[in-house]
Amino acid sequence: MLAGESAFLRSRRGENNRTRIHKEENEKMAKEESGGTGVVLEASRREKMRKIIEMGIDPWGSRFDGQMSIGSVRARESEIVVGEPIAPPPPPEGQPQWRKPEIPMSGPTVRVAGRIMLQRRQGKLIFLTIRDWTGQIQILIGKNQVGEKNWELALCFDLGDLVGIDGEFKKTQKGELTIFASGLTFLSKSIETPPDKHSGLSDPELRSRLRYMDLVHTDGVMERMLNRTKILASIRKTLGGEGFVEVEGPTLHSVAGGAAARPFLTHHNALDIPLYMRIALELHLKRLLVGGMERVYEIGRVYRNEGIDQTHNPEFTMMELYQAYGDYRSMMDITEKIITDAIQAIGKGYKIEWAGKEFDFTPPFARRTYFELFREKTGVDPTDRDAVKAYAASLGLEDLDKKDPDVILNEVFEEKVEDALEGPVFVTDYPASICPLTKRKRSDPAIAERFELFINGMELANAYTELNDPDLQEELFRKQLAGQKEEDSMAKMDHDFIRALRHGMPPAGGLGIGIDRLVMILTNTTSIREVILFPLLRPEKFA
Repeated sequence: MLAGESAFLRSRRGENNRTRIHKEENEKMAKEESGGTGVVLEASRREKMRKIIEMGIDPWGSRFDGQMSIGSVRARESEIVVGEPIAPPPPPEGQPQWRKPEIPMSGPTVRVAGRIMLQRRQGKLIFLTIRDWTGQIQILIGKNQVGEKNWELALCFDLGDLVGIDGEFKKTQKGELTIFASGLTFLSKSIETPPDKHSGLSDPELRSRLRYMDLVHTDGVMERMLNRTKILASIRKTLGGEGFVEVEGPTLHSVAGGAAARPFLTHHNALDIPLYMRIALELHLKRLLVGGMERVYEIGRVYRNEGIDQTHNPEFTMMELYQAYGDYRSMMDITEKIITDAIQAIGKGYKIEWAGKEFDFTPPFARRTYFELFREKTGVDPTDRDAVKAYAASLGLEDLDKKDPDVILNEVFEEKVEDALEGPVFVTDYPASICPLTKRKRSDPAIAERFELFINGMELANAYTELNDPDLQEELFRKQLAGQKEEDSMAKMDHDFIRALRHGMPPAGGLGIGIDRLVMILTNTTSIREVILFPLLRPEKFA
């Protein structure tokens, strides 16, 4: 001992030594988690699993009843009772006061379960951060409080392990909400090492491929996916309140119809027939209108054998509904209600931030006609076919001499008008020749009673006053099919659908909404992959 060294200094020197030892232990723990080869790390984790088994504990856990969500535990903060500070005992004469007053505290007894996200050792204390799908919370494990066996179990914990905690919910002296553990339950071992806590999963393709890890380790992903479920539940609630019933149509079709898209082809061995994965929900829902089901909808997957980009995935979710005795104006009203109800369901206001811009979804949404927007954005009269064709040529559009004038008009619209639409805006009254399933305006048969809803240049919804004249529908189908390649969709007439119309389909409005795109907008996400749990990827090669 140094001559003249005070008890206070000896105490602080001992504390510094313990701090150094704890720091070294935590650095070793961190090194084990983030350094070395995967083989070495897995071996370390398997060794801890072996110790757990030797303790008579199943490393894969079992039923764990009575746990509360972490979010609901944190909501009980008001139940924590804080007492008056207790002054520490006086220091030896002549020595400074260095201990802080102790603040007595009590709180409710709780039980939680979650995945270990962080851990650090401090002598006879272990601090964990565990997470479930409602949030995360700190756990304090004291050797004296949990007992020798539980302490030995806690020493076998790794990042990523699933554990159950019983304890008292209160605060640390620094004010952090914490569960002071009195009991531990091991629920499942993580053999794989989790991503580095700082860099996480940064590669977008890896995040999509390892969505199970993305949900755990990337901030905002779990919330976004849970908001997707809230949006879907809201749509069902809205439509149920409007008298619609949910139905399920077939996903395997003998004729690919209802949209202009290329289908996935398969083969049914027992019947020895080709079948197509559905590209739309429309034609079977309309058959139900014929059958007397007056308000029907389906939320389901559709499949299109086409490209992948920020707003397209070959497998995606559509909602289509059909309302007998309605029209496309009825569909505008229900579209607004579906979207605004969904906004409220996830706790947002009508002003939505998306793709770096703010959009106001306060109803009613703007309504503009196709032709007035064409004139406004291009400066060309859409009824002047020669002028439209010349403008299309200036844009570099090809094969203009082989295309119908309205097809050229629409290609220019897609090229110059759609991207300039901020919205939300209903674009109404399209050229009839490009809308084969849509009823014509009585005042102008060249115009179809159709709208598309656009936000920031992206189509979100498409709706018609449905065509229910079987003879006109058959004629339009034949015109649309003329000259198409065999592998293109709708390359064969859906004769049964025409037969259904001949039995009499009521006048109706129909609506389709891309669910993935709606979720993108309402969760401020610019890639469709970020709102689909398992988007299509190239198969991974395993050793």
